[in-house]
Amino acid sequence: MMDDLLRVLGLVLIIEAALPFISPRVYRQAVAQIALTPDARLRGIALVVLLVGLALWVWG
Repeated sequence: MMDDLLRVLGLVLIIEAALPFISPRVYRQAVAQIALTPDARLRGIALVVLLVGLALWVWG
């Protein structure tokens, strides 16, 4: 189980680092756009992502 957890963590790190590595300018623009997004909308998006992640984890 620990091996699976480390693999998943590694995959998350790879995915998170891909955009800033490939195109730092686009990454900065995306981060700037996120900074302008209202809190309520960010919370809603985060809730959906959390629920999808939880569903994948439970049924995976």
